[in-house]
Amino acid sequence: MLLADLVAVSDAVASTSSRTAKIAAFAEVLRDLQPEEIPVAVAFLTGAPRQGKVGIGWATLAGIDSTPAAAPSISVLEVDETIDRVLGTRGSRSAAARRDLVAGLLERATAREADFIRRLFVGELRQGALEGVMGDAIAKAAGVPAVRVRRAAMLTGDLGEAAGLALGPGGSGLDAVQLQVLRPVLPMLAGTAESVAAALEHTGRSSVEWKLDGARIQVHRAGEDVRIFTRNLNDITARLPDVVELVRAMPVDDLVLDGEAIGVGEDARPDRFQETMRRFSADTMQYERALRASFFDVLRVDGSDLLEAPLRDRLEVLARVAEGHCIPSVATDDPDVAAAVLEDALAAGHEGVMVKSLESAYDAGRRGGAWRKVKPVRTLDLVVLAVEWGHGRRRGWLSNLHLGARDGGGGFVMVGKTFKGLTDQLLTWQTARLQELAIGQEGHIVHVKPELVVEIALDGVQVSPRYPGGVALRFARVRRYRPDRSPADADTIETVQAML
Repeated sequence: MLLADLVAVSDAVASTSSRTAKIAAFAEVLRDLQPEEIPVAVAFLTGAPRQGKVGIGWATLAGIDSTPAAAPSISVLEVDETIDRVLGTRGSRSAAARRDLVAGLLERATAREADFIRRLFVGELRQGALEGVMGDAIAKAAGVPAVRVRRAAMLTGDLGEAAGLALGPGGSGLDAVQLQVLRPVLPMLAGTAESVAAALEHTGRSSVEWKLDGARIQVHRAGEDVRIFTRNLNDITARLPDVVELVRAMPVDDLVLDGEAIGVGEDARPDRFQETMRRFSADTMQYERALRASFFDVLRVDGSDLLEAPLRDRLEVLARVAEGHCIPSVATDDPDVAAAVLEDALAAGHEGVMVKSLESAYDAGRRGGAWRKVKPVRTLDLVVLAVEWGHGRRRGWLSNLHLGARDGGGGFVMVGKTFKGLTDQLLTWQTARLQELAIGQEGHIVHVKPELVVEIALDGVQVSPRYPGGVALRFARVRRYRPDRSPADADTIETVQAML
């Protein structure tokens, strides 16, 4: 398939807000792909190469001056192969060699293809194709239920691979996908609730658990082999040797656990999130104490998959295999008992509780109503869209953040600004990082790639005609950046509007 065919459908999808129209457009092009093209095309149409970051910046692309080709000639696989070659180029003069590879591709591209390639390479290809939309499009193209595609994507962690299975003969390959030890699955996510009482109204009898302010980890064990993965499925086994030894000592042969890694001080109080993440992102051997692991779920043990088992059964297994290392919890449907658990969690220095239906299966990769998080402070996870140069004491720093919530089309809707809650240390880091993500400037406003997720505390929202979503944040302040979360994990504009 020619790249021009993908560009045309990308343009068509970007021009409509109709989810149905997006799904139909993607399904049509998916049906025409050759098997080897499917994972590549799915990755391109969801905004990123299958290889991840290409390592080519706007500055390099801006320095490549090419005349648009008169007619399309580049295939989808040629773009993919060029990315492989760029990533494989190392050593002296590698920067120039990578530039030449990209320049050679752009010299053959039409104007629309060149624009698509440039935005794809720098992660700025926002076309309204969130993975949920693409998953439904794959199901439509294959003529199979969407739930089968979602399950395969969850268990493989790869939507392109799931698409290849779905678009095979009868989609029969989807049924063969199972949970595999040492291969991470997408984690189950939680919705929000304003109080434990409100959460219990939705979940019924539940496990009310302390919500630790740490880093989500998924731990796999096969015999003596232990692997640890982040929320985004990155392998960080080497950074947590103490966790490896802890899980290796558990009385099982194979195991998959879900939990949190968190720093704990001498007073048994949890470290601040930033300190945990600083150590989580580095070689922990350089620190006096390692991160501590606490677990709240088990997905597999000794050959038995537990994804479909109710949480009450999974917790019984967890208590047996991870004794002494489980997050504190109480099974109840009494709001007063749940409120007491919340008070205990806060008193211990944690951020709140999770309220989880005891009948819930582990719905990997989904943010449903069976799990609810309750925090005493209203917070939103938003994406930084732009930032303003400061003045006065903050002159020389990028200070005032422009914040966006996810919309239903794969983009972001601005919902407010804030410069509050920023320490000098955070301002220094923020200034450097946001300049790396800069894509343009208008006066004192620097527009950036929407990659950074920041947790914002707020007193509520109010109706506002100033922003497209019709709402604005009230008394917003920065709590922390969330390097463990991607823009796809940010809160939606519907969530913000529901706070009115």
